[in-house]
Amino acid sequence: MTSHAHSTSIRPYVIVWAILICMTILTAAVSFFELGTTVWHLIIALVIATFKASLVILFFMHAASSSRLTWIVIVCAVFFLGILFLLTLTDYMSRDMIPLMPGH
Repeated sequence: MTSHAHSTSIRPYVIVWAILICMTILTAAVSFFELGTTVWHLIIALVIATFKASLVILFFMHAASSSRLTWIVIVCAVFFLGILFLLTLTDYMSRDMIPLMPGH
Protein backbone atom coordinates (compact mmCIF):
# COMPACT_ATOMS: atom_id res chain seq x y z
CA MET A 1 0.00 0.00 0.00
CA THR A 2 1.17 3.44 -0.78
CA SER A 3 0.71 6.22 1.69
CA HIS A 4 -0.26 9.58 0.30
CA ALA A 5 1.20 12.08 2.72
CA HIS A 6 0.14 15.61 1.94
CA SER A 7 2.77 18.17 2.73
CA THR A 8 0.91 21.24 3.92
CA SER A 9 2.05 24.16 5.96
CA ILE A 10 0.32 25.43 9.05
CA ARG A 11 0.05 28.99 7.72
CA PRO A 12 -3.32 28.61 5.89
CA TYR A 13 -4.86 27.00 8.96
CA VAL A 14 -3.73 29.84 11.20
CA ILE A 15 -5.07 32.42 8.73
CA VAL A 16 -8.44 30.64 8.48
CA TRP A 17 -8.58 30.30 12.27
CA ALA A 18 -7.91 34.05 12.65
CA ILE A 19 -10.67 34.83 10.12
CA LEU A 20 -13.08 32.58 12.02
CA ILE A 21 -12.25 34.35 15.29
CA CYS A 22 -12.78 37.76 13.63
CA MET A 23 -16.12 36.64 12.19
CA THR A 24 -17.22 35.42 15.64
CA ILE A 25 -16.33 38.80 17.15
CA LEU A 26 -18.15 40.52 14.27
CA THR A 27 -21.26 38.41 14.92
CA ALA A 28 -21.24 39.42 18.59
CA ALA A 29 -20.59 43.08 17.72
CA VAL A 30 -23.47 43.26 15.22
CA SER A 31 -25.87 42.12 17.93
CA PHE A 32 -25.24 45.38 19.80
CA PHE A 33 -26.05 47.64 16.82
CA GLU A 34 -29.50 49.14 16.42
CA LEU A 35 -30.61 47.91 12.99
CA GLY A 36 -34.31 48.72 13.20
CA THR A 37 -35.80 45.24 13.41
CA THR A 38 -34.52 41.93 14.66
CA VAL A 39 -34.86 40.50 11.15
CA TRP A 40 -31.68 42.27 10.06
CA HIS A 41 -29.77 40.84 12.99
CA LEU A 42 -30.88 37.37 11.95
CA ILE A 43 -29.99 37.88 8.29
CA ILE A 44 -26.52 39.25 9.06
CA ALA A 45 -25.83 36.49 11.59
CA LEU A 46 -26.87 33.80 9.10
CA VAL A 47 -24.68 35.28 6.35
CA ILE A 48 -21.68 35.33 8.68
CA ALA A 49 -22.45 31.78 9.87
CA THR A 50 -22.67 30.56 6.27
CA PHE A 51 -19.31 32.14 5.49
CA LYS A 52 -17.75 30.54 8.57
CA ALA A 53 -19.21 27.13 7.74
CA SER A 54 -17.86 27.41 4.20
CA LEU A 55 -14.37 28.13 5.51
CA VAL A 56 -14.53 25.15 7.86
CA ILE A 57 -15.71 22.83 5.09
CA LEU A 58 -13.17 24.07 2.56
CA PHE A 59 -10.07 24.14 4.73
CA PHE A 60 -10.46 22.08 7.88
CA MET A 61 -12.46 19.30 6.20
CA HIS A 62 -10.16 19.49 3.13
CA ALA A 63 -13.01 19.84 0.64
CA ALA A 64 -11.00 22.34 -1.40
CA SER A 65 -8.64 19.58 -2.48
CA SER A 66 -11.17 16.74 -2.58
CA SER A 67 -12.44 14.69 -5.47
CA ARG A 68 -15.51 15.45 -7.54
CA LEU A 69 -17.51 12.81 -5.68
CA THR A 70 -16.98 14.67 -2.41
CA TRP A 71 -18.27 17.87 -4.00
CA ILE A 72 -21.36 16.04 -5.29
CA VAL A 73 -22.06 14.81 -1.75
CA ILE A 74 -21.61 18.35 -0.35
CA VAL A 75 -23.92 19.88 -2.96
CA CYS A 76 -26.58 17.21 -2.34
CA ALA A 77 -26.38 17.76 1.41
CA VAL A 78 -26.79 21.54 1.02
CA PHE A 79 -29.67 20.99 -1.41
CA PHE A 80 -31.56 18.75 1.02
CA LEU A 81 -30.82 21.12 3.90
CA GLY A 82 -32.37 23.88 1.79
CA ILE A 83 -35.46 21.71 1.24
CA LEU A 84 -35.76 21.14 4.99
CA PHE A 85 -35.47 24.87 5.71
CA LEU A 86 -38.00 25.68 2.99
CA LEU A 87 -40.56 23.18 4.27
CA THR A 88 -40.08 24.33 7.86
CA LEU A 89 -40.49 27.99 6.93
CA THR A 90 -43.52 27.18 4.77
CA ASP A 91 -45.18 25.48 7.74
CA TYR A 92 -44.30 28.34 10.08
CA MET A 93 -45.49 31.06 7.71
CA SER A 94 -48.79 29.34 6.89
CA ARG A 95 -49.94 28.70 10.47
CA ASP A 96 -52.00 31.89 10.65
CA MET A 97 -53.87 31.11 7.43
CA ILE A 98 -56.16 28.59 9.11
CA PRO A 99 -58.56 30.27 11.56
CA LEU A 100 -58.75 28.93 15.07
CA MET A 101 -61.75 26.63 15.37
CA PRO A 102 -63.70 26.72 18.64
CA GLY A 103 -63.26 23.51 20.58
CA HIS A 104 -59.89 22.61 19.02
